[in-house]
Amino acid sequence: MKSTYKQEIADLICEQLAEGKSLNAICKQDGMPAESSVREWAKDDREGFAAKYARAREIGYERLADEILSIADEVEIEAKYDGDDVRLDLSATGVARNRLRVDTRKWMLSKMLPKVYGDKLELAGDPKNPLNLGVTVTFVKSDGKPA
Repeated sequence: MKSTYKQEIADLICEQLAEGKSLNAICKQDGMPAESSVREWAKDDREGFAAKYARAREIGYERLADEILSIADEVEIEAKYDGDDVRLDLSATGVARNRLRVDTRKWMLSKMLPKVYGDKLELAGDPKNPLNLGVTVTFVKSDGKPA
């Protein structure tokens, strides 16, 4: 079902995207439009939504980079969190899960912000030793022997 564009809802969506939430998770909340409607708002640039959406996405993706560091820096500790005892799992399973969490975030960043987090492919030599390209042409007779 198509949803009418409302500035307050659009702002709330952008705020949550910037917090790192996925559009899918946001749109599952009560009172939120369908994911397809939000994507249509961005595509059609309703009331300047495209730029706000893109910026919120970018900020949210930058949060993923911060999360990577947090996940990687986890150490085995026992602590209180909201009154509950919390212990980080550093078993082989816990470490494998964290590796998956980090790898997933790295992959997303490389695809969503390739200029910043993508693989850098550079075809150049250093200034003192530049790359030289050469072409060799060999003429052959119609019988296939060199001329």
